Amino acid sequence: MRYISTRGEAPALNFEDVVLTGLARDGGLYVPETWPQMSHQEIRDLAGESYAEVAAIVLQPFLGDSVSPSDFRQMTEKAYGAFSHKAVVPLSQLDANDFLMELYHGPTLAFKDVALQLLGLLYDHLLGRKNKKVTIVGATSGDTGSAAIEACRGRDAVDIFILHPAGRVSDVQRRQMTTVLDSNVHNIAVDGDFDDCQALVKALFNDLDFRDQYAVSAVNSINWARVMAQIVYYFTTAISLGGPGRAISYSVPSGNFGDIYAGYCAAKMGLPIEQLIVATNRNDILSRFFNTGEYIKEGVDPTISPSMDIQVSSNFERFLFDLYGQDGAAVKEMMRQLDEDGGFTVNMSQLNNATFSAAKCDEQETLDVIAKTLKENGKLVDPHTAVGLKAAADCRRNVKTPMVTLATAHPAKFPAAVEKATGHYPELPGHMADLFEREEKMDHLPNDLSSLQTYIRERARILSAD
Repeated sequence: MRYISTRGEAPALNFEDVVLTGLARDGGLYVPETWPQMSHQEIRDLAGESYAEVAAIVLQPFLGDSVSPSDFRQMTEKAYGAFSHKAVVPLSQLDANDFLMELYHGPTLAFKDVALQLLGLLYDHLLGRKNKKVTIVGATSGDTGSAAIEACRGRDAVDIFILHPAGRVSDVQRRQMTTVLDSNVHNIAVDGDFDDCQALVKALFNDLDFRDQYAVSAVNSINWARVMAQIVYYFTTAISLGGPGRAISYSVPSGNFGDIYAGYCAAKMGLPIEQLIVATNRNDILSRFFNTGEYIKEGVDPTISPSMDIQVSSNFERFLFDLYGQDGAAVKEMMRQLDEDGGFTVNMSQLNNATFSAAKCDEQETLDVIAKTLKENGKLVDPHTAVGLKAAADCRRNVKTPMVTLATAHPAKFPAAVEKATGHYPELPGHMADLFEREEKMDHLPNDLSSLQTYIRERARILSAD
């Protein structure tokens, strides 16, 4: 299996190098050169298998010779053995043909755990084999940071630096990151929004000398392994609902486009998916794109669903690369227009062949859906999941097709919004009950690349590996 850059100029890499590299050296993102295929019979044969076993089977083709099947099976068993629900990613039923995919049973109560628990083990395996260290740098709108820190804390081969927008994540999200006191963990609050944090990370990767000196790697979904691991739960849920004998539709709360792109990948592999619904809050660049063909930045407004407060969705570049027939030059030009002109436009006829639909949800609608879901279904959902439920209702094409909304986070991660909507204050699970009593460790930096580089130079242990 070889991986190529979305901008067409970086060398092709194998899986191991893609994981340890993260962003391609031409500024693009790595994608598989060809998509592994699964026949309907091979998909049917997954029925009844554990989540860890399905992950081992579905993902092994992406690994090539980089990780042996036996080693990878051990990783999937370990990664998913720590989840609080035996099904790892269970389905709950809301109506005759409406379901929630519960993605919050991992250690930090959000969907990012599903990928990052596995990625942490992949880092251990690949770095241990080479006796190397890496400096992981990532930006978070709230959930990636805590999941990445939980996966990498205490690891001798890893120093992890996580940037979050100061004051723009929930108190629970912040404390899940800043109360981890391991010496290899560094939390940075940046003046600005998530897009500023993400731009700093990309600028750091594009400083090739710095990147090489400190062996900088990515934990955001710009790292292919993050997206890859998320493909699995589309297969497991589809099989539970009768796939591949019938197609399934999904509504996905979307900010950085990685989670819904994983569904697109599953479809490329042969999983029958009828509809992929892009659900956004009022930061609606993605829903505007799929409805108009225009991808235009308009600034970021803080919302009660902060993990979607994003205007530059990094994984969207991977979709564009496929949409334009793997034309790296065309993607590079669109990214230039985005940086210099604030956006670009594609021909809607190209989008009409895609399985995507899109809708946005405002603040009051989000609160109304949280209240309605509790009243009608006895189910408490977080604001991001509520956005997904609203978009599912607005965009659904066929009521006979099962609709699965991705429940991306536990409601206790956003207690203020949930309490405002329902009058119920969601309690944290037992292992986090004392979260607000724990000591915090965090540093504050301006939105400035040189300040970030100085900060990393003073703390990264990478040179001790030489």
